Amino acid sequence: MKIRLILWEIGSFIWIVLAGSALHFSFELSEFWTPLAFISAVNESVWEHLKMYFWPGLLFALVQYTYTRDIANNYWYAKLASLIVTPLGITLSFYGYLAISLPLYGQGFFIMDLMTMVIGLLLASIVAYKIMVKPQMEFPKKNNVFAGYLAITVMFSTFTFFPPKIFLFENYFGYEYSGDYGILEDYEPYRIFRKE
Repeated sequence: MKIRLILWEIGSFIWIVLAGSALHFSFELSEFWTPLAFISAVNESVWEHLKMYFWPGLLFALVQYTYTRDIANNYWYAKLASLIVTPLGITLSFYGYLAISLPLYGQGFFIMDLMTMVIGLLLASIVAYKIMVKPQMEFPKKNNVFAGYLAITVMFSTFTFFPPKIFLFENYFGYEYSGDYGILEDYEPYRIFRKE
């Protein structure tokens, strides 16, 4: 039982890394097709990077339930906890390393940015696994778990279009805040894939 859950959590980690990385570029590759903004990163803010890992994580949780519901306790609570731990782990490790890197070197480092993703997803997988192997828990109640899923889904669905004007949602291109939020008016300076 435990080995099977561990393998599923490893699969979850790999899937979210790959799908989340694809969502980093999908908005540009679609020529900035607005409906794709619901799931793709639309700027270089921290929030938009967190969104890239939320949607693949939620999708994988729905699929995984079919195959592990017979062996996992507290399944929906475990996956909700992992969807909350991922952005917390990424955000704290990202700003933590920048608090050291920026004063010392005046910049961040791509490899360290990737490591913050690994830290967040690894912590999330560990938390999910630990909760799923616990005996059935009485708290939180199903309504509370459902409300948690609803709340974070609404946030990740709407804050791209109606971003709060705080640093977490501000375009952070080149480790500098640009004063832009949400869907940008001009993407030409930020293109990775140049048109011929």
